[in-house]
Amino acid sequence: MRTSPTFNLPFLLTLAAMITSSTIGAGDPTASEPTKMSVYRVWPGEPPSWDTPSEPERDTTGEDGRVVAGEPVVRLGFVRTPQLHIYHAAPDRETGNVVVICPGGGYSILAWDLEGTEIAKRFQAIGVTAAVLKYRVPTRAAEESWLAPVQDIQRSVSIIRSGGIDGLEPARVGVLGFSAGGNAAVRAATAPKRHYEAIDSHDRTDMRPDFGILVYPAWLVRDDDPTELIDGVTVDEKTPPMFFAHARDDRVSCMSSVTMFSALHRHGVPAAVHVFSGGGHGFGARPTGQEHDHWPRLCESWLREQGWLDR
Repeated sequence: MRTSPTFNLPFLLTLAAMITSSTIGAGDPTASEPTKMSVYRVWPGEPPSWDTPSEPERDTTGEDGRVVAGEPVVRLGFVRTPQLHIYHAAPDRETGNVVVICPGGGYSILAWDLEGTEIAKRFQAIGVTAAVLKYRVPTRAAEESWLAPVQDIQRSVSIIRSGGIDGLEPARVGVLGFSAGGNAAVRAATAPKRHYEAIDSHDRTDMRPDFGILVYPAWLVRDDDPTELIDGVTVDEKTPPMFFAHARDDRVSCMSSVTMFSALHRHGVPAAVHVFSGGGHGFGARPTGQEHDHWPRLCESWLREQGWLDR
């Protein structure tokens, strides 16, 4: 939340990237002790070729910006340097799992706090290290708007799984995506190949996540037949388990979650879907008193039932 007109998001993000770790647990009442946040570049040099924005990275929120649960939303735009902002689980709660969080934003911006850092702290509190992915945007005008974000996800999963992040030796690496971030997360989870040429030893590891959490994922079904998945998303027995949360009245059809769940069910892949009676689109996890407030707890229960929250 911005508390004064001198708030400068790009400066703070740049400063964070220069610091190896910082204590954030003091602001999290569920944390048993202070935990760390560290920042890593996704690519050692320039990322794969794309239409790089000429404008500097910044919070594009205007005076009339969107408000959720009484709080503004940081709309991070013109991201050209992908980073992982890693919220390390407290040592006494560590489960050995990592989740890569992909905020939504229509492949135009990133809802950085609502669907990124706020979500990371929730997972951190249950022993799951959360890596918020600052993936490349805008890409919406590109012929394959999803390609650069999926490349960033695949590279992130490979880095984490291969031990490329100090202090992380994960048992599992999952991916969590909201809206457009959910579209990219599903594409990464179902991709039969790496969408870029391997560049180092990290890319010798599997780029597919071990599980997926999709919250109002966008554009996964055909316009003319919402019971069919789009080309490029293929489900089989090797597709990772997934959890879905969506609102029935979402302008981004809840059939993206329902149809994807149905395909997973037909192939015997463990999955859960929750379609709430209302809530619209882009609610994140801020408490509003509505039914969809419960999705984080339902997700935690699902993870626990899989045996993934055992220390």
